[in-house]
Amino acid sequence: MASGGGYGDPSQKIDYVFKVVLIGDSAVGKSQILARYARDEFSLDSKATIGVEFQTRTLVIDHKSVKAQIWDTAGQERYRAVTSAYYRGAVGAMLVYDITRRQTFDHIPRWLEELRAHADKNIVIILIGNKTDLEDQRAIPTEDAKEFAEKEGLFFLETSAFKATNVESAFTTVLTEIFNIVNKKSLAASEEQENGNPGSLAGKKIDIVPGPGQVIPKKNMCCNS
Repeated sequence: MASGGGYGDPSQKIDYVFKVVLIGDSAVGKSQILARYARDEFSLDSKATIGVEFQTRTLVIDHKSVKAQIWDTAGQERYRAVTSAYYRGAVGAMLVYDITRRQTFDHIPRWLEELRAHADKNIVIILIGNKTDLEDQRAIPTEDAKEFAEKEGLFFLETSAFKATNVESAFTTVLTEIFNIVNKKSLAASEEQENGNPGSLAGKKIDIVPGPGQVIPKKNMCCNS
């Protein structure tokens, strides 16, 4: 169970550090989602992200302190050179489209392909349909996105960074799933060590991507605004 944990207490002991990346076309609201989650802010005159930015927020999951390190990158093609460094070490990803712009959803398979080509194969991914506050301009039916998420084994939520709808839930879903996976891996490593197999200790470091042997359950989660 995750709880608030605030917006960063420098004296707080950190048990886990999880890197989560935001990807998707330009102007789908990635930076606004990040600002809403990390600082509970929304800017009406937000400018396009240049290069890469990241922010952190600390929360508590199952009595453990988890620092989410959330990376935001420009959606424009000219910044694609940062790709490999951007994905390195990521254990979670938020794949964002704008529910009012069809092409942003049509580009999701390309973003997912890029993510899977550069990130660990067991990365936790959630598909985010943003801008539900513009429901009267909706171009992508919820069912279309839900069907795609189910087919690809992704979590799914629709959000509004403007109204703060489901933003907290989206991050909590991803971070809790990562926490559960890493916890299970650490537990398995400890059990193997007790059984005289010290080689399994490789999974004990918690701020790195889970190893190739860790399988993420294929679940999905749908929630409308």
